[in-house]
Amino acid sequence: MRIAITVNKKLKTNMSKKQNITIILVFSLFLTQCSGKAPTQFDPERAYKAIEYQLSLGPRTPGSQAHETVRSYISAELEGSGWEVEAPEQSVDGKKIFNIIGKRGNGGRWVIIGAHYDSRLLSDHDPDLSLRNQPVPGANDGASGVAVLLELARILPTNMDKTIWLVFFDAEDNGNIPGYEWIMGSTAFVQTLKGKPDEAIIIDMIGDADLNIYQELNSDRNLTESIWKLANKLGYTQFIPIPKYRILDDHIPFLEAGIPAVDIIDIDYPYYHTTEDTLDKVSAQSLEAIGEILSAYILEQNDPVIVK
Repeated sequence: MRIAITVNKKLKTNMSKKQNITIILVFSLFLTQCSGKAPTQFDPERAYKAIEYQLSLGPRTPGSQAHETVRSYISAELEGSGWEVEAPEQSVDGKKIFNIIGKRGNGGRWVIIGAHYDSRLLSDHDPDLSLRNQPVPGANDGASGVAVLLELARILPTNMDKTIWLVFFDAEDNGNIPGYEWIMGSTAFVQTLKGKPDEAIIIDMIGDADLNIYQELNSDRNLTESIWKLANKLGYTQFIPIPKYRILDDHIPFLEAGIPAVDIIDIDYPYYHTTEDTLDKVSAQSLEAIGEILSAYILEQNDPVIVK
């Protein structure tokens, strides 16, 4: 993901405890009565452990053993949670691309929620010049989005009256390296997509312990406003309703195809593309904020959430 323009100076905001979470709980109870299943909440500690596991494999750089292992892990987790899984192999500029897709739902609105799972080959932003040829560990930049999607896969009901695809994009993060471009996986995915989703929500670098998510300027405005207003309604102050950056990320191919898309990202993460993007820089509380907002967005109604 690349930054183009800064619009406002960064505002400091303190994390607060959740408010109005009763909305989610009441709705979960309603779903329980309809489905006969026990209500299940987003488990931030479980999501955190998913990051820990990914890091234990080493950097998930394209072509590495860790990259192959994490693909198997994601697919197995999705299948274990009852999702239909596809992981087609594609070739882009001579590079093998493996996007992983978990599918669930029965028609209705078609919503894609995506995150990239690869990590960067070079820590080219590292302040220590001698470390810039090392791969990025990718705790926040890659593993955090995967962790949230896997936890959503565990908690979303099986009988939703909408279609949800959880998409784990490959080859997002290695642009400006010979042989690679940015967002290769999502570009290939959209080019071969059959049909037109109603919307796409991309999450990237959302595990930062000091989480501050501004509105991204390329993103669809209506979708952005709906999610940020919902976050405010639920009391999550990490979502700051101020436009700040234009970013090249996995939402761009969707927008170019005429599909409303939003990028939820904390681009101010100070360890971005460095060897310090490690487990101690992320927090379960940040994962919980993202997971609860996305689960509420998916479950509360069939049409796009409009919070007035």
